[in-house]
Amino acid sequence: MSEYIQSFILLFALIDPLSSIPVFLEATKTFSDKAKKSIALKAVFFAGIILIFFIVTGQIILETMNISLSAFQISGGVILFLFSLTMIFGEGKHLLKDQKNITIFPIAIPSIASPAAIMGVVILTDNHLYTVGEQITTAFITILVLFVTYLFLLIARKIQNKIGESGILVISKLMGLILASFAIQNILTGIKEFFKLS
Repeated sequence: MSEYIQSFILLFALIDPLSSIPVFLEATKTFSDKAKKSIALKAVFFAGIILIFFIVTGQIILETMNISLSAFQISGGVILFLFSLTMIFGEGKHLLKDQKNITIFPIAIPSIASPAAIMGVVILTDNHLYTVGEQITTAFITILVLFVTYLFLLIARKIQNKIGESGILVISKLMGLILASFAIQNILTGIKEFFKLS
């Protein structure tokens, strides 16, 4: 049981539901409550498909294409950083009007199914270290963390409705700065791992 709890905590930290809240709030601020709930559910669903896909085939793909996990993390950090700029400066809002598009990007990926989360599930289901049973257990724990993420997004939606447009504008700018910092940290971590810096 303690191993399951440790795995849950680790995957919760890697998927980091809290970090998806500012992205979700910014991307859905022009949608109705019903649409926001639908977007949250679909985004978590698609993120789940992405993570399960990487659990099953991620290691094979990365090893076959000779792509390092650090390179994958850097690319994800760059994508998150570019999106954070739209939150800070208000550019590119035309990209956030299509419900289908924002469900996949930027909410499902790279926010929920972030490079860190993808790296985490690939490492935790290493074919050389873990049995099929252990990998299936990790997949179920991943799904549980995604359900928690969905609940977080629903709470964020309710908070958004209470504080209004002005409050969301202020929070969006602040969260944009935080997200930019998080993205830069991902890039720096990726560079550090790639060059094996101390």
